[in-house]
Amino acid sequence: MPIIHAAEKRVRADRKRRQRNLQVQSELKTLEKKLHGLIQSRDASGAGDLLKILTKRLDQAASKKVLHRNTASRNKARWSRQLANLSSS
Repeated sequence: MPIIHAAEKRVRADRKRRQRNLQVQSELKTLEKKLHGLIQSRDASGAGDLLKILTKRLDQAASKKVLHRNTASRNKARWSRQLANLSSS
């Protein structure tokens, strides 16, 4: 355990930040699972609406440094490509 006051404060802040990051990551995984299900069931309109929400959440996570911006961008591109393939076929 830290002895210095600033180190104790750091531990408290890290604990809060970790909890918040886990909540955001959990929400993203849930949205991705739902989107995957909609794409598998070939529901283009529902998947399009959910992709819009997922894109917004990925951007928010990237801006808060929960995810790296390139990771968020890569995920958005992959999901968009899958939706485009669904719409074209």
